[in-house]
Formats: sequence, C-alpha cells, structure tokens
Amino acid sequence: MNSAHFLRNVRWTNSAFLIGTLLTSFIGLPIFIYHYGGQINWWLHGSVFVAMFIASGLSITLGYHRLFSHLSFKASWPVRLLTLIFGATAMENSALEWCSDHRRHHKHTDDDEDPYNIQRGFFFAHMGWIMMRPIGGESPLTNVNDLKRDPLVRFQHKWWAAIGILVGFGLPALIGYLVEGGIGAASGLLIGGVTRLVAVHHMTFFINSLCHTLGHQPYSDRCSAKDSWIMALFTFGEGYHNFHHEFQHDYRNGVKFWQFDPTKWTIHILEKIGMASKLRRVADETILMAEIYQKQRTVAERLEKQEQNICEKTQKLFTDAQEQLNKAHEAWEEATKEHMKAVRQKLESTREQLTELQQKVEKTVEELREAMNIWHTAHRGLILKLG
Repeated sequence: MNSAHFLRNVRWTNSAFLIGTLLTSFIGLPIFIYHYGGQINWWLHGSVFVAMFIASGLSITLGYHRLFSHLSFKASWPVRLLTLIFGATAMENSALEWCSDHRRHHKHTDDDEDPYNIQRGFFFAHMGWIMMRPIGGESPLTNVNDLKRDPLVRFQHKWWAAIGILVGFGLPALIGYLVEGGIGAASGLLIGGVTRLVAVHHMTFFINSLCHTLGHQPYSDRCSAKDSWIMALFTFGEGYHNFHHEFQHDYRNGVKFWQFDPTKWTIHILEKIGMASKLRRVADETILMAEIYQKQRTVAERLEKQEQNICEKTQKLFTDAQEQLNKAHEAWEEATKEHMKAVRQKLESTREQLTELQQKVEKTVEELREAMNIWHTAHRGLILKLG
C-alpha cells in the first residue's frame, strides 16, 4: 500500500478524536492540575468520574453488547433508554452501528470480514480499525434489521453524537460549574468528560485486542478469543471472552459463581425488580461438555506429540470413559429436545406426558453427570502418565 492510498483510507475525524482525547488526558490534564490542582474539588470530580465511568461502561457492556448485540435478555423501555443515552457518552458510535460491527465480528472471527480482526495485528484490533476505512468499504446495516424496529434505537442512531457530547462532556462540566464556577467546569470537562471517555474507550478496545491475545481457552480453541480474569476486573466482567465467543447469547460472561461479572449481576437485579426478563442461559451440562471437549482436544494433541508409549490400560480407561460420556451426552440432548418440543406444543401434550419427559431429562442429567465424573477420573490418570 503506497502512502497516497494509505492516506485516502484514513478516517481523519475518528483518528483526530481518538488521538486528541488521549493526548488531552495524558498531557493536557497533568498541565491543568499543575496550574490549578489546589483549586480542584477532588471529591466532587472523582465522584463524577466514577459515576460517569460506571454509567457509560455498563451501558456499553449491558446495553450495546449483551442486550442489543446478542439479545441475551429483554429490557423495559427505561433500561433501553438509559443504556442508549449513556452508551452514547462512550462515543463509540450509535448502538445500531456498534451492534452491526459486533455481530460481524462474531460471525467472521479472525477472518478478513471481521471488523477488528486480531490477525491484522494488536494495534489494528485495538483501535486501528476505527481509524481506517474497511477494505471492502462500509458495511450496510442489514444484520441489525431487528434493532431498527425499536424507535429508541432509531432515535439514538440519528442523534447519538449530540447526546454523547451534551451528556458525556456537558454534564460533568455543568456539575463542576454549578459547584466551583469556571475552574469547576474545566475540571469536570477534563476529568469526568475526556479522561473518563479515554478510560471507557480502552476498556472496550482491550477486549478486542488483549482478550484475543493473552489468556486461556477453557471452552474452545476454534478462534482466538481468550478468558482473562484480570481484564474482567476492568471491563465489568467482559474479560471472560472465550466463554462469550462459545456461548454468545448467554447473558453471563463470568459463568462461575466466583467470577467477577458486574454486568451479569446488574442484569440479574434488573430481572428481580421487573425491568428485565427472558434471560438466556446455556444449560450447565452444555457448558461442562464444552470444557471436557476442549480438554479432549488438548489431550489428543499431547498424545500425538508423545514419544514414549502410554500404558495401554490407562489409554483404554480414558477411551472407554470418552465413549460412555458421548453416549450419555447424546441421550441427554435427545431427551432435552423431546421435552422442549413437547413444551412448545403444550396444547397437544398432556400433563402426564410432560411429567414423564421431564423425569427422563432428569434421569439423563444424572447419567451424564456420572459419566463426567468417570471421564474426569480417567483424564487425571492419563495426565499423570503424560507428565
């Protein structure tokens, strides 16, 4: 690519905004503090920064991401409205554009059509893709037709930039002005506005870059997405990215009880107070099987590379455990499908039939769990032999 072609493909407005806000935070704010630090009400502006960071950050993770992109739950109109307003303060485009890009990312992960393809480099996945025009040109919003039916989403798509500027920059400046006058307005703009924006930006960007580079893959290695508990701490739970790519419609990212996922907890609270419903959850058995299949792939790779022969008895125990597990898994899937079909056709199914099918599901769950325990025992034995 020659320099002229490169320059034609730069999104200059985006680039200037991203670089300008970053420089303002790292250079402009320290200079301002050096000159006026003694006059700044740090409790006020620190509180505004935290409040705006949580509001805009959660509006991206809960609203733009899990609600609108993945439809992982239903939300009442006040929840949708607030996430659209404060999502705009992240200045990451409208919900419609954001969701379109994100759905293409999941459909084409690590391929050329992935908007923030990590295969094109860490910086590209982090923020370079925002600064450059797509190779194939701007993509039409044909994959978000469902969202276009929401009048709130349509309104935000038209006015997101104005909303983002007024609420994201204007509100912190106004609060500062009302309390401290001119110095307060400047402090609010720089701390609760610009610096908060940069923090939210890179919180989001690191999911696309770092969580496709560092971490582990407990559920699948079919794409580059990785789990990172460290990133989860800074991204409202979005760091469990390997789980998310394997089960993208689940409202949870941190599925284990001990995993830090404030977005999940917020959605759960919204459900309890009647402002969220139809939370989508992947069955525990499906998640556990994904972990097992990933371990099986890892073991198979290690066996191929193993130079010395492994005890035939140990390998046979593991192979038999795999076969038993596969049969139990198939039986559980079949029973679950039968039960779900009967529930959907409840007018044609008697209560006795539904009860019988539910009991069948419960029985296959017990058998599957038992097969899992046997598999884990055989797996541990094989791992010990492999060293």
